[in-house]
Amino acid sequence: MSELTVTESTFSEPATVGTDSVPSAVQNIVTVRLPTVLRPQAGGQASVEVGGSTVRELLANLVAAHPGIGVNILDEGGELRKFVNIYVDDEDVRFLDKLDTQVDPGVEVAILPAVAGG
Repeated sequence: MSELTVTESTFSEPATVGTDSVPSAVQNIVTVRLPTVLRPQAGGQASVEVGGSTVRELLANLVAAHPGIGVNILDEGGELRKFVNIYVDDEDVRFLDKLDTQVDPGVEVAILPAVAGG
């Protein structure tokens, strides 16, 4: 598996995420639901169709298509930010295989900001 890496090209541009490309023939196409805060970076869309067989590949392809999203969901080491939750069919990936969680065709992936309060 390739590791995601985040780099900042300039101070005015958002970070981007890179990974080895995966042939589209082996990728699943799934729906990724975006929270309101990320929708402007995806042209206002509430959900997007993204290919990949793991959450890591989905995120790499999501960021390749919508570069502004990467800095908001991944840290400098390419790992999921602590305040971002990702669910695959309502299961939190932190309790599965994290970014290496497999995704099957037709599943729904949701990116949600963590909610805190008292």
